[in-house]
Amino acid sequence: MITVRRTLAAAFVVLGAVALTACTAGQPEPEDSLDSAARSEVSATGSAPIVFAFVCSGAADDSSGAGSDTTGDDADGTGETYTTYAAVWEAERTECRAERITGTEMSAQQRAAVRAADGTATLEELAATCAERGASPWRDGVSTPEQAELAAGLVAYCPGHPDRDRLQESLTAYRG
Repeated sequence: MITVRRTLAAAFVVLGAVALTACTAGQPEPEDSLDSAARSEVSATGSAPIVFAFVCSGAADDSSGAGSDTTGDDADGTGETYTTYAAVWEAERTECRAERITGTEMSAQQRAAVRAADGTATLEELAATCAERGASPWRDGVSTPEQAELAAGLVAYCPGHPDRDRLQESLTAYRG
């Protein structure tokens, strides 16, 4: 009886091993499924949208005097760096410059804005002007063809700007 049990147990072990082998036969092992040649030939040539940081040295006009930077510069004279438009808008900064921090290709929105500006501003200039608040051209009317081109570029580039509607209305009035 003991011999029969041992024989049956051994048979089950053998059958189990055969079944496992049969189930995985023909299927590649995980490491076999990775093509090492393909991995080694992949290069980092992709593109990413251009992203800017903003260095601003002036504050927007504030008739109450509260919260304004009266010197136009920080204590060391270099300006303050912001990484989002919203942060610059909240601080109501002027005299900003845009510095690329990442990216290699203009996004579709950036390309459209540069085309709309029709040579009156580079991508960096549009980005810097988009960061500013309380300054020209956001507060001034559009009265020349060059101002209209810049306004068109900014309207396309800065959909969330707090003064965008004002600039759009001025551009629309100019174009009649």
